[in-house]
Amino acid sequence: MSILDKVEIGNLVQVNLKLSKDRLKKETIEAINISSKCTVSDFKITDGMGLGVILKLANGKKEWFFENEIEILDETGNVKERVNNKNINNDLTIKFLKNFNYTPKIKFGELINPFNFITWLIVSFKDII
Repeated sequence: MSILDKVEIGNLVQVNLKLSKDRLKKETIEAINISSKCTVSDFKITDGMGLGVILKLANGKKEWFFENEIEILDETGNVKERVNNKNINNDLTIKFLKNFNYTPKIKFGELINPFNFITWLIVSFKDII
């Protein structure tokens, strides 16, 4: 799930200074220390693969942050827990692949059978993932 699904322009978010401190200017760090809660003013493509967020800081200036450097706040101002869908998808794939049982074939005719090959291929992917 992308940050676009969770945040809209105008929403409040909180900057995680620990993740972004090494690349920010002193002025930006001071503004975040005053208030780490910022307003989303726009989105920006960071590296062709992800999205960044342009935030309006407490001092009125705008600065962009990577998606993982901000924490999304709910209506009450509490930090929402991040859900990592990649782990969920991997777990489902592993559970699916564990149900396949492959027994080695000895006869040549059984080895070249496309169904046996596809079963072997699926079971082999279980070891890779």
